[in-house]
Amino acid sequence: MRLTIWQVLAFPALVFCTLAYGDVRIASWNIENLGWNNDKSLHAVARVASQYDFLAIQELMRPEAAEALADKLSDKTGEPWEAIYSESLGRGTYQEHYAFLWRQQAVEYVDGAVVYLDDRDLFAREPFSARFRVRETDMVFAAATIHVLYGDRVSDRTPEVQALADYWRWLEEIYPEDRDRILLLGDFNLPPDHSAWSPMLELAEPLITEGATTLSPQDRHYANLYDNILLPLEHGFGIIAAGIDAFPESLTDTGERYWSHQAARNHVSDHAPVYLLVGSVEARAMRSGPLRVPNWQRGVAVEQGKLSEEVCIDLNTASTEELQRIPHIGPERAKELVHGRPWSELSEVKRVPGIGPTRLNEIRSSALVCE
Repeated sequence: MRLTIWQVLAFPALVFCTLAYGDVRIASWNIENLGWNNDKSLHAVARVASQYDFLAIQELMRPEAAEALADKLSDKTGEPWEAIYSESLGRGTYQEHYAFLWRQQAVEYVDGAVVYLDDRDLFAREPFSARFRVRETDMVFAAATIHVLYGDRVSDRTPEVQALADYWRWLEEIYPEDRDRILLLGDFNLPPDHSAWSPMLELAEPLITEGATTLSPQDRHYANLYDNILLPLEHGFGIIAAGIDAFPESLTDTGERYWSHQAARNHVSDHAPVYLLVGSVEARAMRSGPLRVPNWQRGVAVEQGKLSEEVCIDLNTASTEELQRIPHIGPERAKELVHGRPWSELSEVKRVPGIGPTRLNEIRSSALVCE
């Protein structure tokens, strides 16, 4: 059985068999255009997703795809999975859905599934939220998810990120008993150190502060830290670990070689999941200060240093040699980039001779440049 948001609201409590499980793995993943006829390998997507107990999904293009993924996860894990999803959201003809998927023996839906009533029309795709319970510990948490508009330039994204503070306060109002157990999971299309986050950082903090989550075509190279999980400044989660799932390094075709980044982008997603591992608060000392991304990558031998060192190229600080890794940037154009500093956004690179709209799009698609 699959539940739409409307069906979920009609069933305030779902009862399933309870089995004893330990810590719960929660993840957020932008599965690029899930549901389109785009040569997506649902088998590979499920291999990555099966490592978690609960997922917030962005860029769901057809609800049937969430149902298909839940079925695939059930087949792969031998345990039942469930999914709920929002109605289609978005301005104009381009529409997306959000979804939550969970392993029923670890997590159950509680109530409160709702799309944000955005009366000021601040969000291109209004956030979606619901409450869930961890079966082993009886911990109830509110999960919200969003896909911030990417747009043509950074300034197109900042209004939504700035508006997240109002949305967070709204979440605290509609889930008053769980104010210290709210998670905002999503693709924010801005790194957590951008100034647009200032209003939000008075209320919540990003879990992932190092590394990067978008896959460049170059193997083992990650570009921008756009995906994240936010939680209250004083939260009620017993967090054991958190990080970025460098999934191409854990997917193998034959057990002998990793998937290339290009294959992963073509058949899985151009975003890596972000995750946290949660235990009971009683059993885990609550942290003080910001979390740092640990060196744990789902049991895969991928050093965090690799992810930190191989991040995006900053137009304002990179050397001329580093700049020449960008498509269409040779020695002369690299000098032009250095001479033209500071650059406030990637679209300004069109000022460099020979960089027109087509080449700019190819530079942006390479995911090599920080935005």
